[in-house]
Amino acid sequence: MNASRNAPRIGVFGGAFDPPHNAHVALARAALEQLGLAALYVFPTGHAWHKVRELTPAKDRLAMAQLAFADIPGVVVDSREMLRDGPTYTIDTLRELQQARPDAELVLVMGADQARALPSWHGWQDILAVATISVAYRALSTADTARFDPNTLPGLPAGARFEALELPAMDISATDIRRRASLGEEISSLVPPTVARYIDQHFLYRPA
Repeated sequence: MNASRNAPRIGVFGGAFDPPHNAHVALARAALEQLGLAALYVFPTGHAWHKVRELTPAKDRLAMAQLAFADIPGVVVDSREMLRDGPTYTIDTLRELQQARPDAELVLVMGADQARALPSWHGWQDILAVATISVAYRALSTADTARFDPNTLPGLPAGARFEALELPAMDISATDIRRRASLGEEISSLVPPTVARYIDQHFLYRPA
């Protein structure tokens, strides 16, 4: 897809959001500001083919995502991946968006680790034909000291488009938040207040 320079840019940000946290929110704000997006679609994943652990029920992750991004103009939390039967693949979502918005340039936002792993994604070369890849880097992150080089990807299609998204330094992970919540520790500094209340009220991440 050769996007016109005047085409509106539509961002795509997927993940388990189990739970959504402050670094997710910071990424959304940065993407809208730095990438010139007309909108950023947030897609909580359905049946994630690459996740080993069982995810928190879709209705809870969707509700938390809606709460986390509610105050950011331009963000649309989309549930379509949760409604699909079988594994969730990014290429299917991109093609649906492309059909709905043929005038737009799609921008898929991901971390550097995800970008390096792109060849393991279902239909990864098709993804690069449909969307520009925006690779997010956290400031002062030792993991991102070596910037991602697209040319290291085997079989990189000609014309693939990459750009950088700069994020503030935030050492937050959903894995750590789930661990803290399971131990009854405070998580209010790591997630939006509405998400912290939802987790508490619905007894999420507590031991069975």
